[in-house]
Amino acid sequence: MTTPIKPLADRVVAVREVAATKTASGIYLPDNAKEKPMIAKVLAIGPDVKGIKVGDRIVYKDYPLTELKIDGTEYLIVKEEDVLATV
Repeated sequence: MTTPIKPLADRVVAVREVAATKTASGIYLPDNAKEKPMIAKVLAIGPDVKGIKVGDRIVYKDYPLTELKIDGTEYLIVKEEDVLATV
């Protein structure tokens, strides 16, 4: 998947993974009970990003990020310092 967004400096562009629709025990969750996942797939990286590469799955801080919707796809723009881990 390509992205229409070109990140600058130490920014990462990612797409949030789909929220789980049922629990481990098999109970289906209604839309309002689903939490936004904190894991996303990296689609593009800025020139100053060192420890992350395109295709990585990342865990990120929820607060200091920018959400942008283009052509029906919701992109996340996250600073490299706000990425907590790769999965």
